[in-house]
Amino acid sequence: MPENTWQKKNGAVCLLLLLLLTMAPPSVALSATAREIDVSVDVTLERFEKEVNGGKEFLESTKGVLVFPKVVKAGFGVGGEYGEGALRIGGKTVDYYNTVSASIGFQLGAQVKSIILVFMTDESLRKFRLSPGWEVGVDGSVALVKIGAGGTIDTTTIKEPIVAFVFGQKGLMYNLTLEGSKFTKLEKKE
Repeated sequence: MPENTWQKKNGAVCLLLLLLLTMAPPSVALSATAREIDVSVDVTLERFEKEVNGGKEFLESTKGVLVFPKVVKAGFGVGGEYGEGALRIGGKTVDYYNTVSASIGFQLGAQVKSIILVFMTDESLRKFRLSPGWEVGVDGSVALVKIGAGGTIDTTTIKEPIVAFVFGQKGLMYNLTLEGSKFTKLEKKE
């Protein structure tokens, strides 16, 4: 078989496998327990409050906070990402969620990041909680705030009902977006 044909078949098989892995529901072995998620959420929120000036006060003024401590994204032409987290209202976990997305386009690499979605209004939180599977860009828009280490939140410029913070990236990824990310409620795992 000519090498070019073999490369095309091999590349197509790899892309198909990657797509299947990113679109398939995660196995039980990949799922964290409720306790593991809660501990990771605590650590992520503490890190956010420490690294972002005004972070603690900002979080206290919100209606709800959805935290994904570890979202893994990988891609080579076709990409996918997955993470599990918890929705907190008044500092207490009320529900568990996962986030899944797939993408096609120029992308190469892998990264681990933390995502915090902040609900600024009761209405945005209510709509999110009533949705069986909420997708960014379809069911609602999310304002992505980029803050580096030691950055400060300017609450006067945050006017959107849902705001997202992505931080702690390790590794190189070409694009950074939440567009197309789907959030689905998980059954509580003890």
